[in-house]
This record gives sequence, C-alpha cells and structure tokens, in this order.
Amino acid sequence: MMRSLWTAASGMKTQQLTVDTIANNLANANTIGFKKERLEFKSLLYETMREAGSIDDQGSPVNLQVGHGVRAAGSVKTFSQGNIEVTEAPLDFAMAGNGFFAVATFDGSVKYAKAGAFKVSQDDGELTLTDVNGYRILNADGDPITFEEGVSMDRVVVDEMGNFATVVDGEPVDLDQQFEIVQFANVAGLRSVGNGLFETTVASGQAISEHENDDLEKSSIIQGALESSNVQAVEEMVGMIIAQRAYELSSKAIQTSDDMLGMANNLKR
Repeated sequence: MMRSLWTAASGMKTQQLTVDTIANNLANANTIGFKKERLEFKSLLYETMREAGSIDDQGSPVNLQVGHGVRAAGSVKTFSQGNIEVTEAPLDFAMAGNGFFAVATFDGSVKYAKAGAFKVSQDDGELTLTDVNGYRILNADGDPITFEEGVSMDRVVVDEMGNFATVVDGEPVDLDQQFEIVQFANVAGLRSVGNGLFETTVASGQAISEHENDDLEKSSIIQGALESSNVQAVEEMVGMIIAQRAYELSSKAIQTSDDMLGMANNLKR
C-alpha cells in the first residue's frame, strides 16, 4: 500500500512540473523569438517480484514487475519557426531558418538570440547596434556592429545575407558590416539563460558560422519584420487540461490507498 502512495505522489509532482512549463509557455505567447518548451518523462525503477523462466523449470513466460512511478527526464525547446510579423521598423529583423544572432553581453561572453528587435546606442562617438538590454550585436568578424555617427538608421537597408548598406542620393553604399549568423549541431542542447538568450553547452557543441561553412542551409534575414513566439495557445490549453486530469487521478490514487490502509487498520476491531 505504501508503494502506491509514493508512486502516485511522483505522478503529482511531475504533472505539477508540466503545468509550470505550460504556464511559462503561455506567459511568453507574445514574446518575440520565444521557443516553447516541453517536458520528457522516464519511469522509475521496477521491483521484480517474479522473473520469467522456462517451462521445463516450471517458470512463467512473463515477468511480474511493479513500477515505482515517474520522474522528469529533461525539458526540450522546440525550435520550430514562429510566424513572421511585419513591423516596417528599419531595425527589426526576423531570422527565417535555423540561424541565431550572436550577442556580446556586458561580461564579454557571447550568447545567441532569435529575437531581432534591435536598437542603436551611442558608444564613443559611434552608433552601436544593440538589443533591448544594451548587449552588442556582433558582425561576421566577431566585433560589435557599429556605424559612423551621422548615418541615418532610417536609410539603412539589410539584404537577406545580413549585409548592411545605406542609401545616399538614391544609391546604396556598403557599410562594411554583416550579421554574424550561427547554427548548432544539436540545437536542443542549448541552455536558456533568460532575456531571450541561449548559451552553448557540451551537448549543443560550439557555434558554427554560416559564413564559414558552405554545407549549412543558409538562413535569411528579413528587415522590417520580427519572428513571433511559436507557442500555440490552443495546444497549450489542451496540454494543461490533460496534465490537470492526470494530477487529479494521481491524487485519487493516494486517497484510495489511504482508505485501504484505514480499512486494514480497522480489521482487528
């Protein structure tokens, strides 16, 4: 009877974690570049009460085993493409494909982002392209993307390869800047660090620059647009209902086990 209590309790804990994950997905349904997350589960150890044997040894052809519940094995980001929303803002960029923008944080480390809502900041007499947190956006050489003071951001144009140019007297002038666009061997291995940023892990492998690897399927930059979250509210609500019902069933199993224990305790009366 005690086995059933702990088994059902493990189910309640994992379903609570499922609801927590779904709640985070729904909370970020309107977050630019957000990628939804799902949990994966594994069964706990099994107690073998009788092993299968041969007929000659008068054994059963099947095992008799009892499981001890479930546990969360991992959380997996789904990097499917979100909808492209046109904003017509010159410093909004959507990434169509598997690529990521490279971002330099204040501590000097490099992180990676899908969100392309960028700004410009004054930096030692230059204009530096940054995200909303002030982190610098890197170019193909690994340096921050900067422009000479006086360059009009309203006239900056970016092609699908991430090359920057400005329009002067109706003619495009190259600004000698290009987005660093990277991919990963195992994108599911990236670690989320908040603020819409990801960092590499041993599982994800190091960033692979699209400019230096011709074998990669190239991503496309779309200026004046943003990639929205890939969260589907209806799917998340259905998942929440399923998790809630599973939670209720596990709690019912605990209640039933408690009632049976009470009956057993009262047998002597």
